[in-house]
Amino acid sequence: MVIPEFVSGLIVVVSYLVIALVLRRILLGVLHRAAAKSATRWDDVTIAALKGPLLLLVVISTGWLAGKYSGGLNVERELLDQAIRVGVVLAILLFADRFLRAAIDLYKEFLESVHLTRGFARALTRLTVLILGSLIILDTLRISITPLLASLGVGGLAIGLALQGTLANLFAGMQIISDRPIRIGDFVKLESGEEGYVTEIGWRATRIRMLPNNTVIIPNSKLADSILRNYYLPDPELAVLVDVGVSYDSDLAQVERVTIAVAKEIQETIPGAVPGFDPFIRYHTFDSSSINFTVIMRAREFVDNYLMKHEFIKRLHLRYKIEKIVIPFPIRTLDLSENLADRLRPVSN
Repeated sequence: MVIPEFVSGLIVVVSYLVIALVLRRILLGVLHRAAAKSATRWDDVTIAALKGPLLLLVVISTGWLAGKYSGGLNVERELLDQAIRVGVVLAILLFADRFLRAAIDLYKEFLESVHLTRGFARALTRLTVLILGSLIILDTLRISITPLLASLGVGGLAIGLALQGTLANLFAGMQIISDRPIRIGDFVKLESGEEGYVTEIGWRATRIRMLPNNTVIIPNSKLADSILRNYYLPDPELAVLVDVGVSYDSDLAQVERVTIAVAKEIQETIPGAVPGFDPFIRYHTFDSSSINFTVIMRAREFVDNYLMKHEFIKRLHLRYKIEKIVIPFPIRTLDLSENLADRLRPVSN
């Protein structure tokens, strides 16, 4: 019994499809088991992105095989080849879209703290893949894309000019997110003097909540070009500096001993101070009425320095009274001529 060519071709195609689907399932299973043994999550992202494209490639290869065995069906070979090429391009684009979107989701812990950025990045990624994919498919179909590219160039220029300010803020926001001079939760001080916690880094503006519980909204383009101080970089801990002056009659060794004792008490008892840090002082100035020095302590973060200074000044003032250490008032000595002194004497009396 002779099996018709059409039937034999159908058997081959169906057999190939079944075998290909089974092999795809086995391959994905092997990859999943290998990925489970690794610490990185990139292999999971890659495998998840491969599932759909692999299935599409199986369908495409099955279609190619069916076309090969369709000699009696008058299938247009050129049309079939174009369909196969378009299908391969679609599979590649599908993989790129899923991989890039999954890669964005991989950093969702960071991106979700940035207002709208994650959703915008996913939308921008899909739009880019769609545009590039459409151009590649048109080129694969031998449709000239030169006029389309020219139109896109002119349209892009017009849109860019119309949205110049918005795009400047957008790309500045991307720069801030990638370079990370500031992060959500950082305490920063702006060039203009405002200071507070960063609460949002959006695609247009960054929001900073100040200590009085109001919010400063700064366009990203201005923030990217400004000088700012980040009190959380490289880490939140920072030195707390308090300037003090004592009388010239003071015993400086005693002053140092007493001051450090009070500072140590602050370091160990005040919330927000760094316990275990050894405070110290440094004399630095012979002033007009006092010898000045700086006390150096350490706080866990910037806002803790306010309470530390508050308690330190109170306790140091009390301790100086007990130890008879004088914090002098500013004094000015005027050297007057005898004639001028004689004129001022009746007025002062």
